[in-house]
Amino acid sequence: MNEKIVISIFKSNFGELILGSFQNQLCICDWKYRKMRTEIDKRIKTNLNSDFIVADSEIINKTQNQLVEYFNGSRKVFTIPLLLIGTDFQKKVWNELLQIPYGTTLSYLKLSQKTGDSKAVRAVANANGTNAISIIVPCHRIIGSNGKMVGYAGGISIKEKLLSLEMNSQNEQLKLF
Repeated sequence: MNEKIVISIFKSNFGELILGSFQNQLCICDWKYRKMRTEIDKRIKTNLNSDFIVADSEIINKTQNQLVEYFNGSRKVFTIPLLLIGTDFQKKVWNELLQIPYGTTLSYLKLSQKTGDSKAVRAVANANGTNAISIIVPCHRIIGSNGKMVGYAGGISIKEKLLSLEMNSQNEQLKLF
């Protein structure tokens, strides 16, 4: 193990996030108290053959600034270099999540169709649940086929708040025209 994964805790009005960077890329932006915390951290450490060190980095500082802008409603697109750590299938799902526009939602079924396999709904849902770069890789934009809020690492109430933030920001923009 040579280079370390630099991590820092970011406290927001939505909850505490762990931010992590490795080789000038963001590899973690995840809820500190999520159920799968141990499994997610182990996957990242194992795949990068590294360990965590608490410190600051340029990427973490940039991420914090962009998250503040997002939470204030002034940022809709993140420009952070990402390091997605998972299986090829998981990365395929996460890359599809990155294509979902700010202020919109998609069902697990629609997401599985976008990955090329409409029968892989459960696998897509599992990949969505293992996303370690929450908010920036917008897994919160995935809802049930019935339109209901289902599953989110930060909790359903945080998911609702994030979607409300995005919807309200979209509506404010529309009022300007």
